Amino acid sequence: MATEILSTHTPALFQKAIRIAAERLRAGEVVALPTETVYGLAANALNEKAVARIFQIKGRPAHNPIIVHVASWEMARDCVAQWPEAAEKLSKSFWPGPLSLVLPRAEKIPGNVTAGGPTVGVRWPSHPFMQAVIRECGFPLAAPSANLSNQISPTNAEHVRTQLAGKISLIVDGGQSQVGIESTVMDLSVSPPKILRPGMIHTESISAVLGARNCGLRTADCGLNPGDQTTLRSPGLLNKHYAPKAKLIVLSWHDEPDLQSQIGNRQSAIGHVHVIAHTKIPAGFEAGNVSVIPRDAVAFARALYAELHRCDAAGATLIVVEAPPDLPEWSGIADRLRRAAA
Repeated sequence: MATEILSTHTPALFQKAIRIAAERLRAGEVVALPTETVYGLAANALNEKAVARIFQIKGRPAHNPIIVHVASWEMARDCVAQWPEAAEKLSKSFWPGPLSLVLPRAEKIPGNVTAGGPTVGVRWPSHPFMQAVIRECGFPLAAPSANLSNQISPTNAEHVRTQLAGKISLIVDGGQSQVGIESTVMDLSVSPPKILRPGMIHTESISAVLGARNCGLRTADCGLNPGDQTTLRSPGLLNKHYAPKAKLIVLSWHDEPDLQSQIGNRQSAIGHVHVIAHTKIPAGFEAGNVSVIPRDAVAFARALYAELHRCDAAGATLIVVEAPPDLPEWSGIADRLRRAAA
């Protein structure tokens, strides 16, 4: 299959890409579209056969559900059986944006979207192209990350092309994803509500809206292996996920000799070791093998996956990431690194 890549950098190209993407989605095809979190592999969320193609293309386990993307509160309410006060408060505060809400699913949502479970994750993305395509289609889109299962999520069109060229007919290039990691997932089908997957909207922000001090991270469903068949309530709960081809480790070091000592036990040639740092920047590595991302959670999240893709492309066998600060705004980043290192 030939894969077409459409640009959106002028108004005319933007409108053309909307028209073509919507035509293919209406025809039951699967296409890659930009969102503000990561690029998504999208299909009509109400078309069971189209959703099944997402699982086939990604090699995604059938027990791993898919988040449904909408472009209005009305469309969101139409996808769920209940819309509690907490959903109203959180959606009014954080939508459009990187927050997914898990609620009892409406009958119209196919079972393969929810991995056969009774709940569905719903999100209103803020990326203008994704919003425009959903409005043009008139139906919600099921859209997990546009990569092969368990590999690094794509944050630009080239990342998608590298993994999925020949598997899908269309990639829409909407520029670099501005959030850079997947959405926070909040389960509102339980009481009290729980965060299933941390992201850049963190616990303190959600608790401030809900007025609930006991709104914490859910841990009961985390740490599952890819072979486990437990039905998940959210994507992003497998123990190993978001992983580069290279071995990834998260380290803290006092100085460069300390870092070199820790790496020395890993049996990787120093020329194939890549370091991603934010505070203590080593100098004794080959040029190009050290990346520095600002010690700012928003900037770090935006750049992280792109750096991991770059390390893989450069032939790294070991990626060392400087441990993130133990602060609420870094919780989503820490979660992704833990799963990538599993």
